[in-house]
Amino acid sequence: MALLAQVTAEPLSLEEHLRAVASPDAGAVATFVGQVRDHDHEATGEVVSLEYSAHPDAARILTEIASRFAAQFAADGVRVAVSHRVGVLAVGDYALVACVSSAHRAAAFDACRDLVEAVKVELPVWKRQSTDDGTHGWVGLT
Repeated sequence: MALLAQVTAEPLSLEEHLRAVASPDAGAVATFVGQVRDHDHEATGEVVSLEYSAHPDAARILTEIASRFAAQFAADGVRVAVSHRVGVLAVGDYALVACVSSAHRAAAFDACRDLVEAVKVELPVWKRQSTDDGTHGWVGLT
């Protein structure tokens, strides 16, 4: 079971995640890249950046999430790599990268989709949005 899980201020590399899940017995690799976009329907201007901050336990929680999915799909030979970036990100920067490899595509797709959804729900990360008109605001707080 290959596993990479990190919360980092460094730019995320899709290639690093692909290498982390590479295996001769993997017939499929599913990927997800969440990147900063230039618009938000609730913003008053064009989005220029997002500032992500994380709870001190975020890295541990992300590792637990990734481990859970690797164990859940262990019979399919799933390998998991997932990272979330913190700090100020510009439009186009990667905020979340997830890669899952498996012997077969169905398990790779299912595990990757479910992994991303779990990260979005369970990982204590918050984002503050800045727009070109000078406004700032926290996004997605409930």
